[in-house]
Amino acid sequence: MKDGFIKVAAVTPQVRVADVAYHVQQIKEAMEQSAKAGVMITVFPELCLTGYSCHDLFYQRTLLQQAKSGLLSLAKKTETLPGIYFVGLPWEWQGKLYNVAAALHGGKVLGLVPKTYLPTYAEFYEGRQFTCGMQQVVMANLPGQKEAIPFGTNQLFACREIPELVIASELCEDLWTPCPPSGAHCMHGATVIANLSASDEVTGKNAYRRSLVANTSARLYCAYLYACAGEGESTQDVVYSGHNLLAENGSILAESELFATGMITTEIDVYAIASKRHMMSTYESKPDDTYYVSEFSLPQVETSLTRFIDKAPFVPSDEATLRKRCEEILDIQSIGLKKRLAHTGAKTAVIGISGGLDSTLALLVTVRAFDMLKLSRAGIIAVTMPGFGTTKRTKSNSTTLMELLGCDIREISIVDSVRQHFADIGQDETVHDITYENCQARERTQILMDVANKEGGFVIGTGDLSELALGWCTYNGDHMSMYAVNTSIPKTLVRTLVDEVGHDMDRNGFPGIKDVIEDIIDTPVSPELLPPNADGTIAQKTEDTVGSYILHDFFLYYTLRYGMEPEDVYDLCKEAVRQSVEASEDGEIEAYTFTDEEIKKWQKVFYTRFFRQQFKRNCMPDGVKVGTVSVSPRGDLRLPSEIEFEDFLTFE
Repeated sequence: MKDGFIKVAAVTPQVRVADVAYHVQQIKEAMEQSAKAGVMITVFPELCLTGYSCHDLFYQRTLLQQAKSGLLSLAKKTETLPGIYFVGLPWEWQGKLYNVAAALHGGKVLGLVPKTYLPTYAEFYEGRQFTCGMQQVVMANLPGQKEAIPFGTNQLFACREIPELVIASELCEDLWTPCPPSGAHCMHGATVIANLSASDEVTGKNAYRRSLVANTSARLYCAYLYACAGEGESTQDVVYSGHNLLAENGSILAESELFATGMITTEIDVYAIASKRHMMSTYESKPDDTYYVSEFSLPQVETSLTRFIDKAPFVPSDEATLRKRCEEILDIQSIGLKKRLAHTGAKTAVIGISGGLDSTLALLVTVRAFDMLKLSRAGIIAVTMPGFGTTKRTKSNSTTLMELLGCDIREISIVDSVRQHFADIGQDETVHDITYENCQARERTQILMDVANKEGGFVIGTGDLSELALGWCTYNGDHMSMYAVNTSIPKTLVRTLVDEVGHDMDRNGFPGIKDVIEDIIDTPVSPELLPPNADGTIAQKTEDTVGSYILHDFFLYYTLRYGMEPEDVYDLCKEAVRQSVEASEDGEIEAYTFTDEEIKKWQKVFYTRFFRQQFKRNCMPDGVKVGTVSVSPRGDLRLPSEIEFEDFLTFE
């Protein structure tokens, strides 16, 4: 909880229609179970105190009185439990019956939220027994509780200790309507919606329900907790599947199996929800006095995480999703470049090929753009520019790749020109400092620019998002181009994209491409600006200097997408490492191991480089945005070049 993570649960208890005493016992046991698991918000199904399928039994005073007594018993139970609980029951008020959600905490009923929309179509006829709930909150009495209870739809339940945690409720059909109450709830401050439901099951409905819950949480930038009635409800005409869903910002975090009872849990991140709302200027907020707010308290404890924390958040973990995502990204990159080529009337595209990941991806994208325009690939001038650090491995891979793709291949050594430049500025060639490195990077860029001018084309940039974030590029060297196709692709995703393209081309009868791409992927990331080892292998490895890209991409994702505090990013990264180690022990994935000290060290390097190098990003070239995180000064990230960042380095 201290990091904004709140453990939540949706519960489907066993049902005996109209057996309130049995339901009370089932719910109490579930409440104890959820409390033992550290759950702070628990949601039960619609009308769970009586059973949803009581139908005209709801007219019976005996059942209504039993429900009220059961409610008092459950409320008393919460005296010894830390969380807040939502249960469903029929409620009588001023001669009418209402289908309500009751919020229980601290030994009492905090509020009663009536259902707004009553389905009276097809197999449903709730309008026969119940009345639509009113928005205005009035005070109702429950014999056995001293305090009057707020009754009405316009209610919020706000946590004193965590201002970002504000809960509202709606019931089943409310979600399925054109204007669900949850929309107004969220605009008035709710960050969590508890839905008590009794949705019957028909073929295909579960997929629609899943989509509805996920999309609602995305549209409202909220967590959505959906608990559904299940086994034991009357099967006279329909069955109930107990399909429970826990969602956050468009993602389903936990989902129950159909036709099962029991509890599902996960953790929601209310800080992330609040951060997304801060960023979205179109998210409408309507704070006013039309909502009744009940406050509650939760203990400030550490929340042990069970939700999946992906070590590579830019790369989908599901294989099918990954392949589809890669195809979409390549299309976006290629269409962006296609437009720029067509608009400028360029006859050629000039691209420097190093035999590394970034230039490989940029070349593959350029090929796709040329194919879309039905231009000859001979118009792609691929230039290899060997220098002091070029190895046989990378030179061979770059040449092979260019040959296979049918490009215009040119080799221009930079050694002599750079040596002349060293002499001009008085640089000792034996001193392998930053000048030694950057002179080579700038010479390569000059060659590419001049070739583009000579051939009537323009230069394709190869630098990626991770390098831009870290400032790992030479100002006015590889930092500059005429269109940067990789500018919003993080390094972890570059590797995946190149791999996917290689395998796809291999499957489509492109012999030899798979082998060279696999070797490019296996080659250490390096600018190759320092002389190689005595055995001819790469001596300058980027990740030895700046740290692992898988760590830096993790830091980048949570810093920019969610505005997460450094300490929270650190804790989340440790959890990703822990989960990865556990999965690797089960043989599911390759081991991903970093010590806490290593994570902290490289995280501080990330913040230092990120803020100090903003001046480079403020004059970066155009490049198409492909994902949710970008550092373009014309798009997602507008920062001054001089930022005091010491506070980002003090986390523990």
